[in-house]
Amino acid sequence: MYILFFSLYTAAKETLCKELGIEYVVSKRVPHGGLPARSTTALRQECRIPYRIDLAGGWLDQPYVSKMAAGSVITLCIEPDYDFNDRSGMATSSRKKAIELWQTDVPQGDSEKLAKTLFCFENPPGTEYVSGSQDALGIVMPGLNKFDYVGNFWPEKIHSCINEDLFLWLETHIWMIPLYPRHQGYDVLANTHITAEAAQKLAEATEKCWSAIQNMNAVETGCAMTESFEAQIAMFPEMVNADILAQIEQFKPDVLGWKVSGAGGGGYLIFFSEKPIRNAIQIRVRRS
Repeated sequence: MYILFFSLYTAAKETLCKELGIEYVVSKRVPHGGLPARSTTALRQECRIPYRIDLAGGWLDQPYVSKMAAGSVITLCIEPDYDFNDRSGMATSSRKKAIELWQTDVPQGDSEKLAKTLFCFENPPGTEYVSGSQDALGIVMPGLNKFDYVGNFWPEKIHSCINEDLFLWLETHIWMIPLYPRHQGYDVLANTHITAEAAQKLAEATEKCWSAIQNMNAVETGCAMTESFEAQIAMFPEMVNADILAQIEQFKPDVLGWKVSGAGGGGYLIFFSEKPIRNAIQIRVRRS
């Protein structure tokens, strides 16, 4: 019997090991004295610029969607305790631009102005595909935020939440499982079906999610997160494929809600669950 040890779980690795008759073991990273788990890359160069997760409403920061129906995107700013995959829906491209601008951390100052600086730096005049502003805003603005979009690249209004009890609650309910890389030549914008009805469903699900999070209602948060995800893939079906949906199916009986970060692979399955999920990553919210 062979035993292979990995530092990070993926379903693809586990399936391959089963097929080959190899025992699959994920080594736990146990930080000293309660300190956060850190990757070897992060240890080589300390960079505190955060990542962000969008919990609901993603795509509404694109004018061609929010012109169909005004709506919001909910983001959670998270500490860089892991080296999250590139092109994984964690605002990694915007984060790289932030590192070019600020090297090791977001500077002090007006968060919205700093986010606008980052957004403009990433999207100079003539940019063919403009990155949504929720990426820059979600990185720069700590805590939990809701950005209201009405057919423009920049939100009409920003709602920020800094609440320690809420952050602790979110940290114990969000679980992430890595996905395998997307295939070569992948195009998330292929076969889109963007309609006013679908955009409205996405906007309504996001409002439900925001309200449920504020009330720390786990069941309603999970349901709203799933509704938002289903509204997204109705408009952007290439976000998922049969393998991703099959992996989600395995977890459905034990979780309250689900979505994916990124699209088509390379990102993470994000679950909302009151019960621990084996080999999943947990996040730490950026407080300030």
